[in-house]
Amino acid sequence: MAMTVVTTTTTTRNHARGVGAVPRVGRRGGGANRMKPRVSGLTMLMKNGRSGRMETRRGAMSSSEIGETEVPGAYVDFAKRLARAAGEVTTKYFRARTLEVEDKRDASPVTIADQTAEAVMRTMVTKEHPTHAIFGEEHGIELGAGGSSEWTWVFDPIDGTKSFITGKPLWGTLIALLHNGEPVLGVLDQPVLKEQWVGVRGRVSTMNGEPISVKRCENIGDAYMYSTTPLMFEGMNAARYDTLASKVKIPMFGCDCYAYGLLAMGFADLVVEADLKPYDYMALVPIVKGAGGYMTDWKGEPLRFTADAGSLESGDYQGEVIAAGDADVLREAVATLSKTLF
Repeated sequence: MAMTVVTTTTTTRNHARGVGAVPRVGRRGGGANRMKPRVSGLTMLMKNGRSGRMETRRGAMSSSEIGETEVPGAYVDFAKRLARAAGEVTTKYFRARTLEVEDKRDASPVTIADQTAEAVMRTMVTKEHPTHAIFGEEHGIELGAGGSSEWTWVFDPIDGTKSFITGKPLWGTLIALLHNGEPVLGVLDQPVLKEQWVGVRGRVSTMNGEPISVKRCENIGDAYMYSTTPLMFEGMNAARYDTLASKVKIPMFGCDCYAYGLLAMGFADLVVEADLKPYDYMALVPIVKGAGGYMTDWKGEPLRFTADAGSLESGDYQGEVIAAGDADVLREAVATLSKTLF
């Protein structure tokens, strides 16, 4: 089945992390566009009335969470094949002195490596899972045959394009699979370093096939915190970030998606970012959660996305995220980042 190429419209906001323009919706096959409404999750910051500490067990999955959507093993294997295919493209261009860099409409950089890697993955999905929807940074939203979006693949072929074009191997290919808007499978692949993180709902996350876990950090003052760049925080968000940065042990910048992999392995305690789009973080949610960590928006709400260009155009999606290895650190981060300061 031929792939529908989805073009992009103008952006609605400048994106410090380097994402593209807001996409239009395409679809494969016939049928009406059956859009599912965006569902807001319930807060996970449930407190014990006596101690005020989180009740959620570290890394624990509820029985309903595990049983509601079992991710087929074939989908996990397919995600790994997608990563291999993308890696064959991106590594060919990495540190190539002749690589040409173009500017998108939002002034963020893009290369033929980004565009080709995503196109390869989209073609594979269209061929092998034609009813699945696709949402990618470079080519937009494309619904499955008959307008389906129950299962949606979300791609960021090179998360960290600025690192890629400057020769720093801390970028990664992000591959997520959503079921009715919830991220249930995620792959973070760094093909230069040959490192691959995999997270699957209800299972322990792995890096290169070995189980990984976050580490305890009960005091925010002991936390090592990453963000991609200080330029992603503006206005009220900048003030909130500065307040949180003053509380942690060391605030750091510059790892893009790689920081979440480090957190999932217990080498960092907190990742706080803003001005993102769903393809920047959806793949990271199952990885962090499967390692015993937590990942929410700045209000403590679960991260979700339903393939709908309208929500992107209106800005009705979660653009600020927190990843934490410890429930106490998450609670403190949410309390700080959700405050109205002026």
